[in-house]
Amino acid sequence: MDDPDIPQHRDAEDSDGADWGEQVFRTLPGLGIRHVATVPDAGLGRFLELCEADPAIRLITLTTEEEGIALACGTWLGGELAAVAMQSSGVGNVVNMLGLPNVCRIPCLLLVSMRGEAEERNPWQVPVGRAVPDLLAALGVEVVRPEAASGVAPAFAEAAARARQTGRPAAVLVSQRIIGAKSFTGEG
Repeated sequence: MDDPDIPQHRDAEDSDGADWGEQVFRTLPGLGIRHVATVPDAGLGRFLELCEADPAIRLITLTTEEEGIALACGTWLGGELAAVAMQSSGVGNVVNMLGLPNVCRIPCLLLVSMRGEAEERNPWQVPVGRAVPDLLAALGVEVVRPEAASGVAPAFAEAAARARQTGRPAAVLVSQRIIGAKSFTGEG
């Protein structure tokens, strides 16, 4: 029986058996990322587990996503790029804070697990999930949406490069089709 808190993956693994979370994790050293801030989410589970287990990565658990934007800005002022990992519902919490890296021209890299898309069973996730791509774009955040699990790590590296080049935030949105829809007990 499926665990109701673990997403049911559809396209999470690549042909070599490595999942997208592991592939993104493998890009961190080459991108110079040693700090990952997150409000934990099951959709980001494998990526976050690997970050937590690696002594070279500092995984910072946040109480709210806004703290991640501030942390990313402070990390950049200290000379390094950080990643902020969150669920799409958390994007609604960072709207005002995204003005800071935009105005100050600070690269800010977001990894967003999407909800509210295909097969969503929680209706509260749908409005923000649908709005996230346009909302981020309206806030000056470059949005990259990989089509398959194998494209997530390259998209993450591309977003990191663009954020550094432009001095602006960039986000990789990992679709619910890639992550999988959560199943909830008691549903028919």
